[in-house]
Amino acid sequence: MKKIIQSSSAPAPIGPYSQAVLAGNILFVSGQIPLDPATGQLVTNDIEKATSLVMQHLENILREAGMDFSHVVKTSIFLADMNDFPRVNEIYGKFFEGMDPPARETVQVARLPKDVQVEISMIAVK
Repeated sequence: MKKIIQSSSAPAPIGPYSQAVLAGNILFVSGQIPLDPATGQLVTNDIEKATSLVMQHLENILREAGMDFSHVVKTSIFLADMNDFPRVNEIYGKFFEGMDPPARETVQVARLPKDVQVEISMIAVK
């Protein structure tokens, strides 16, 4: 059985997908971009602020599912420019301080939705 997870503290989907799907005790979180859900404005030209906002969206979705970052087992980071990796990695790492970090891959892609600099998805287990 699956349950759709939707947080008003994260951007609404911009296509035919859900923010997250809980299947049993596994949560699949769709890629989040640095879009302010209150204003609809994108964070651009500041990779640290963009990454922080994306991680906050992920945290809000996890919370809506009754989880937190300690439940995350896998993340995928998509970057428009791999030169941003050190700064993204630093911000990302702060959200996993004091816990075992999840498995992860980070890839540079040709283009991301709305031409953002970063998108992150994750899988969590309760």
